[in-house]
Amino acid sequence: MVSANKEMAAFCFDTLVAHYNSEDAPPAAFDEGQHPLFVTWKKVVNDGEPRLRGCIGTLEARYLINGFRDYALTSALRDRRFPPIQAKELPYLECTVSILADYEAADHYLDWEVGKHGIIIEFIDPDHNTRRSATYLPEVAAHEGWTKTEAIDSLIRKAGYNGLITESLRKRLQLTRYQSTLFTMSYSEYVSYVKETRGSVWDRLPSPNLEAQEHCRTLQLFDLQKRKSSVVVCRVWKLKRFEHC
Repeated sequence: MVSANKEMAAFCFDTLVAHYNSEDAPPAAFDEGQHPLFVTWKKVVNDGEPRLRGCIGTLEARYLINGFRDYALTSALRDRRFPPIQAKELPYLECTVSILADYEAADHYLDWEVGKHGIIIEFIDPDHNTRRSATYLPEVAAHEGWTKTEAIDSLIRKAGYNGLITESLRKRLQLTRYQSTLFTMSYSEYVSYVKETRGSVWDRLPSPNLEAQEHCRTLQLFDLQKRKSSVVVCRVWKLKRFEHC
């Protein structure tokens, strides 16, 4: 099994920084492969606990490089629950990359372990006769301090069901459990990583206001050898997106 690592988290930062600088991101420093994956962005506010700013991924296998490139931006800029992350927020961000594996059909809705398994539920909405589904990554229930039943009920709501949650409904759920590896990197750790591995030059990131210019020095991601840039044409994948938190 491929494990999430710092090179993957750094690549997600590379991708976001390159987006703000209108540059091509440096090449990925990890091996290719196909796996389900998620990218989570959190922001530290007033030195407190990091708060979610975006999290989107796919439960279907993606090529890792294209997958992390796509979801680094999608989760940062197009998570419908949050406004897009702005350039001035970069110094306060942390990125978590997750790679999913070991999908198993559960025997019932309690057939999983908090802190070990992520869960996917699928069910028919009894009020509207529509199929609903949602997922939480393995760390979510433990972080929230939920019991299994509390996590299940929250996930039912996340799936869009607004009716009465009964034991009968819980027992009709189709539940798939899975495991994941993850790696979390803060912006300061990303800066240190780039300086150690690339020796990149510093410049100010184009910012919409002076406050951002004071607080948001970042890396200009361009080739120090001034080689010709290449345009990579990526195939468009129409895969189902999931928000995990």
